[in-house]
Formats: sequence, structure tokens, C-alpha cells
Amino acid sequence: MSSGGGREAQLKHTGLRPGWTTGACATAATTAAYTALLTGDFPDPVTITLPKGQTPAFALTAEERAGDTAMAAVVKDAGDDPDVTHGAVIRSTVRLLPPGSGVVFRAGEGVGTVTLPGLPLDVGEPAINPVPRQLMREHVARVAAAHGGTGDVEITISVDGGAEIARSTWNPRIGILGGLSILGTTGIVVPYSCSAWIDSIRRGVDVARAGGLTHVAGCTGSTSERTVTGLYDLPEIALLDMGDFAGAVLKYVRRHPVDRLTVCGGFAKLSKLAAGHLDLHSARSQVDKGFLADLARTGGASEALAAEIAAANTGLAALRLCEAAAVPLGDLVAARARDESLTVLRGAPVAVDVICIDRAGTVVGRSSVRGPGA
Repeated sequence: MSSGGGREAQLKHTGLRPGWTTGACATAATTAAYTALLTGDFPDPVTITLPKGQTPAFALTAEERAGDTAMAAVVKDAGDDPDVTHGAVIRSTVRLLPPGSGVVFRAGEGVGTVTLPGLPLDVGEPAINPVPRQLMREHVARVAAAHGGTGDVEITISVDGGAEIARSTWNPRIGILGGLSILGTTGIVVPYSCSAWIDSIRRGVDVARAGGLTHVAGCTGSTSERTVTGLYDLPEIALLDMGDFAGAVLKYVRRHPVDRLTVCGGFAKLSKLAAGHLDLHSARSQVDKGFLADLARTGGASEALAAEIAAANTGLAALRLCEAAAVPLGDLVAARARDESLTVLRGAPVAVDVICIDRAGTVVGRSSVRGPGA
């Protein structure tokens, strides 16, 4: 891997210590508890394998075993990120189920339940996101294969004080009630520092230009990086981990142009860019459903549909409403986000295209490539 650019090099350049997501902590606790059920012993520390191959070890802060149930707990370390869940105790209680039951997830104390549509989980489900669920399933299967289990378990995740911590998050506003969400796509918490991260974006552009690259991509995270790589086969040093700092990418590329810039990210984040926001962080900009309703009207949405969009719980819910009505809201958002990007570029010789994805990395909106004056 090049030491000059790319997501991992940017992270190293910040000098900040990464941490672990609630999803990684829940997976570690689950792995330890299920291992104890099958072997009688809790592995401590317990090692897991993250989606990108890292193998962190977690010390257990609590363990209990009784009959067909075991509980293990770890303390979340968010590294140098000012994460509200830093120091929280994440517990997993694993109970053996009859063969053929599969893996069942439950929300314990301090973990929320989904009460409104528009999230990647059905109403009534515990707020344990799809990637952490898959990570836990994979580790349960590995433990079962190693120790002669069936892999049929009930996993109850809880967070000490989670209901109180959740009041400092957006969970209540989006209909996740009773506690926190168990999150994470890579298992790693990228530490947040405005100045350090923006500096790393600039360094990434410099490295790409020095390497003779003419096409770079500003990505909001690892899922969008995978999408762009699959579409364009770009080398790692062409990938700029812009996170929420769309404005930082655009303003630096304005002064240090490349022939082409692709912006790729989640639909909700890029709908903020489409609306003119350059900082996409949830604490500083929100998805404007009224804006989305107006945009949908330009794509043929009826007034009744526009009203539904304006009242939608989340940007994803608005997108799904439009998909059902064959209104290309994703493409409309991508095109508007591209045009907003060109406005910020102020005529710099850079062609731009925008790709909107959902949480699974599926492309839900895409613009054509457009340059200055087009």
C-alpha cells in the first residue's frame, strides 16, 4: 500500500488514535459468550476479525455463565474520537436455541428499537444495524465450527446507561426509542478532528496529483470507496476520505485541479450537498425533506407524493417512496449535488460526477459528468 494517500494513510496522517465501533464491541462480547457456552471457558482477551481483516483483541470487563446462557461484556474504546459512547459497557447475552433456529437478535437494556420506517431495519426490530449483525453471525458460525456447536443462538445486546446516552444522539428524532444503535461498517471508529482531517484531505489531493492521477474520488466512507473502486477501478491513492467535509475537497481541488472529481456517498448526506450544505455532519446540517419534495416534483411527483416526502421520517424513506412511484429522486439529488459542486469550483477545470448509494452500497442515484460552463 502506498504511504502517501488513501483512507489508511489519511488516518495515519491525522496522528489520532482510532477506536472500535459498538458493532465491533458487540461482536467481541458475543464471540466470548458463545465460546464459553461451548467450551466452558471465556477467552480473555477475545480476538475478532473485522471486515477489512484487522484482528483486534478485547479484554472482558464482565462474564457470567448459567445453564444454556452466557454473558460477556467489553468497554468501548473510541480512541481519540469524542464519541458519546466512549467508555460504555457493551454486553452480549447468548442463549442456545434448538437446531434450525438460526441467529436471533434482541434489544436488551440500553439498546433501541426501531419504531418508524425509513431505516435499514424493519419496524419492531432491535437497532442493531445490518453490518454488525452479519459480523456477529460470521463469528457465531466460526465458533460453532471450531467447537462443535450448531450456531443456533439468541443474541441480546445491551448497553449500560444506553437509554440516557441515546438522549445525546439523533435516535429519538428518527424513531429509535429506548436506547442506542449498534453501529459500524468497518468496526473502526475514525477519530474526528476538523483541522487534522481537512489537512489529510489536502495531502491526499497533493499525493494523487504528484502521482499523475487525473481522476480522484471524494468518498464519505468505506462503503462509498468500495462502490467507486468497483465502478472505476481507481487506485487507492485516488480515494479521498472526505467524510463530512465535502467543502474541503471542493475548495482544495478548486485551487489544485484534477481533470475529474467523482463524489460518492450516502443518499442522505449527498442530499445535503444538493441543498447547498458543504459540511455534511449530522450535528451541523440536516436532511431537508421539503427540499426533497420540491426536487421530486421536478421529476414528476404528484402533490400527494410530495406531501408524503416532506413528512417522511428519513431521507431514505423519501427515496423509497419515490422509487415505488418511479420518480428518480436519487438521480435528481445526484445531478443537483453535481451542480452545487461545480458552483463551489467556480469554473476550475474540473469535471464532476456524483453517485448516491444506500447503506448496502447499491447505487440509487447517479449524475452524468459535467465540466465548467457545460
